[in-house]
Amino acid sequence: MKTRFGLEIRTATGADAPGLCELLGAAGKEISARGVAERLDAIRNEPGAALIAADWGPPVGLVVLHWYRTLEASQPTAQITTLLVAPDERRRGIGRLLIKAAAQAARVAGCGALELLAAEEQGLHEFCRATGFVEAGSRFLRPLRKKGA
Repeated sequence: MKTRFGLEIRTATGADAPGLCELLGAAGKEISARGVAERLDAIRNEPGAALIAADWGPPVGLVVLHWYRTLEASQPTAQITTLLVAPDERRRGIGRLLIKAAAQAARVAGCGALELLAAEEQGLHEFCRATGFVEAGSRFLRPLRKKGA
């Protein structure tokens, strides 16, 4: 999907891995290019999508989502697990475009709702509210393996 400002929203590929490493690194998530490429392949082979925003160069934004079924809903729910925009590119509408593209991918997959896992980052909760999300409970996490195992 091309936007009017030359920004392109498209599926992430292994060739985007080096640029995504930089984007993830700016968010404090250190992952090797090889690790990113392997994870993109895995996402591509499962029910989900990894979409990037690119503006004449490396990715400036990323949204990763997957969908799953529950007993409570007749349609799958799409869950955004990663939403990143490069610090220098914020406040240009890139996050909104990524949310719009994620919503479209979820609708095409037959999903009835879109949820976003939002960390306690400054401004992210306000962004979620401004883009139509409402708070819906809390989240707990438990590792499945002991550390070092």
